[in-house]
Amino acid sequence: MTYRFADLKATCQDDWRAYCEHDFVTQLGAGNLAPEAFRHYLQQDYLFLIHFARAYALAAYKSRTLAELRQAYDALRTILDVELDLHVGYCREWGISEDDLARLPEARATLAYTRYVLDTGSRGDLLDLHVALAPCLIGYGEIANWLTAQSFTRHDGNPYANWIAMYASDDFQQAMRAEIAWLDERLAALDASRFEQLVTIFRDATRLEIDFWQMGLNQSF
Repeated sequence: MTYRFADLKATCQDDWRAYCEHDFVTQLGAGNLAPEAFRHYLQQDYLFLIHFARAYALAAYKSRTLAELRQAYDALRTILDVELDLHVGYCREWGISEDDLARLPEARATLAYTRYVLDTGSRGDLLDLHVALAPCLIGYGEIANWLTAQSFTRHDGNPYANWIAMYASDDFQQAMRAEIAWLDERLAALDASRFEQLVTIFRDATRLEIDFWQMGLNQSF
């Protein structure tokens, strides 16, 4: 059997749907998510991005080819030079200063997911790391596409419209498709035993992403 990323999703479709259609996501799309919940999420997502950058530094270390090394470097540079700056600017629009971000404590959900990704990458290989990161990179792109297609989503006057647009943008969607293609190529060469190992990683990471949404909704630490 030839495996693809779609097969990873199919093995945990209930968790994947609970993640992509979480109450945090649907309320964000409808524009009725509590501003305090979104602000709390934004701050924790800043901390997540820092660890996301660390994960791609680890990906560089785990790389076996020049192409893989360049891929990790490009991702790390994009996070540090583009995404974090954009995120700081977006937080500023929501009344969160860079000093506020620097003093943030990590919520347990942030700790759990980011350390799971780093631990998985440290113990495993580059594919293990990419699978652990997939619910974030691929999931956010799919969530934006799903919200864009829903009748309940407000595009005019929605305070979260820029968030949806950011992940529905051509640049992010292209990055998502490139990651799926990278995963498809490597999954196709696996036997059933190795694929099941990756299913466990993907399922765990997806459940930790669900917890991250719930953390935002509950405004919990």
